Amino acid sequence: MTASDGNMEYGPVLRVADLDKSRPRDFDLGLNERQMAALAEELGIAELRKVRFEGVLKPLSKRDWRFTGHLGATVVQTSVISLDPVVTRIEEDIERTWVAGMEPVTAEESETPEDVDREPLGREIDLGAVLVEALSLALPDHPRGDAEELGEQVFTEPGKDAMTDEDARPFAGLAHLRDKLAGKDDD
Repeated sequence: MTASDGNMEYGPVLRVADLDKSRPRDFDLGLNERQMAALAEELGIAELRKVRFEGVLKPLSKRDWRFTGHLGATVVQTSVISLDPVVTRIEEDIERTWVAGMEPVTAEESETPEDVDREPLGREIDLGAVLVEALSLALPDHPRGDAEELGEQVFTEPGKDAMTDEDARPFAGLAHLRDKLAGKDDD
């Protein structure tokens, strides 16, 4: 994964061969206005107001690397209910391990790897890509304001009883059958 798609970098891309294996390397990144606007567009959100990404990259062994850090961001998305702007503060702890010799996951594999924080070690470690991935995963899927609620929606053909959320519950059919059977026993 690279975060430099569209010629925009969101963090350092480090050549593994140039990293000092004798000590950890601290990072404290903030995006400028241009980077935030480009990333907001890339993620399909209205606005990105503030982004701070900090952490430590340290060697795990002779060839493996581990990043632990924190992402803080203020994002503005459009409410799925009112279409008004919704401001969300994101605070996420991030961990990544790059393992030398690890085979990359292919599209043919149907199972999710047990440790999703482990990646194959290539020639570079792209911390901007880690930032983009972590932010995109932390975004609310269905943003809405605090006072906004999606009420129950009921749709059906004319002349038929509408199916409610209660009817869609797994045991609703059994409850209906129980009630029906109870009614027959009473007859």
